[in-house]
Amino acid sequence: MSKSYLVPLTEIRREQTVVNSRFIATLAPAFSIDEARTFMKRIREEFSDASHNVPVYIIGGGNTVVEYFSDDGEPSGTSGKPALTVLRGSGLGDAVMVITRYFGGTLLGTGGLVKAYTEAAQSVVNAVERGRRVPVHVALMAIPYNLLERIRLLVSKNHGKVLGEDYAGDITLTLQFPVEKYEAFQSAMREISAGKIQAEVIDTKEEIVRV
Repeated sequence: MSKSYLVPLTEIRREQTVVNSRFIATLAPAFSIDEARTFMKRIREEFSDASHNVPVYIIGGGNTVVEYFSDDGEPSGTSGKPALTVLRGSGLGDAVMVITRYFGGTLLGTGGLVKAYTEAAQSVVNAVERGRRVPVHVALMAIPYNLLERIRLLVSKNHGKVLGEDYAGDITLTLQFPVEKYEAFQSAMREISAGKIQAEVIDTKEEIVRV
């Protein structure tokens, strides 16, 4: 499993005006380069009449990332690079951003452009809701009916969730826990069942949880 890192939970957009130029920053989650490219294409089509659509993305997180930026016709180093710097500094991974500019007729100069693109990037990075990629276990367990409510409470206490309940002679529960909380749940189960009931891991994957 990869190291836990923050990701945007939703797509978000913010707009600001700098000396008559409109800067529209749109940020979204993207879990592959293809997803990032699809998003960038959608924004370019939405704002096809804009002066520039400056794209940046970071796919992955921690020490394993793929980064990309383009100035999209702005003077070199004045737009894509500062936007990527903001995104990198935010700690977010699996994120794509496009900053759209409608030129307002007044040249901003290189320093002005860097400042405007930096602030546009910050406006969405600072406002977006964040989630964290964490490794989780999916587990199955069969329990008697009389323990159902107690086990639901234990699941909640250990930051888990019930994915499914199948009622037959016993109740078969499909559960999900952050890996780091799973053993605490197992220990509690051993305690309330005199060691007779244990969950069995059937899958381990990554899930995004709100922070």
